[in-house]
Amino acid sequence: MIAIDTNLFVYYVDSSEEAKQQKTRQWLADLRQTQAEPVMLWQVAVEFLNCMRRWELAGRIVRADTIRYFERMEAWFELIVPSRTVLHTALDLNSRYSLSHWDSLLVAACIEAGVTTLYREDMADGADYDGVRIVNPFRQSLP
Repeated sequence: MIAIDTNLFVYYVDSSEEAKQQKTRQWLADLRQTQAEPVMLWQVAVEFLNCMRRWELAGRIVRADTIRYFERMEAWFELIVPSRTVLHTALDLNSRYSLSHWDSLLVAACIEAGVTTLYREDMADGADYDGVRIVNPFRQSLP
């Protein structure tokens, strides 16, 4: 199973990052055609909505855009909600790997959900955290 980090969903809708938007749109279209079982983690969904809300407040988009973008992502990927165990796992990961608070929560959610690959742009490409491998989609292709 795989998970996708927030910034990739944001690039999908962000026309100000045209090159990354094009690559991400193609990448997500290709991903949906694989047997990789992609999921959207709760933290990612919340961060994505937070970004869209900031764009609304800045006048970049309107609420209807936020709803449309989120409903599209929701239709494409199963939403995985963590249990409270994720908090303890995150603390452990933070201690052992010196991950940031948010990164340790994301990796802990992956572990709980059975995610083995996390597509993320801003963590060490190829790193493995207790069975969760980080892959930068801008450096590598789909499995």
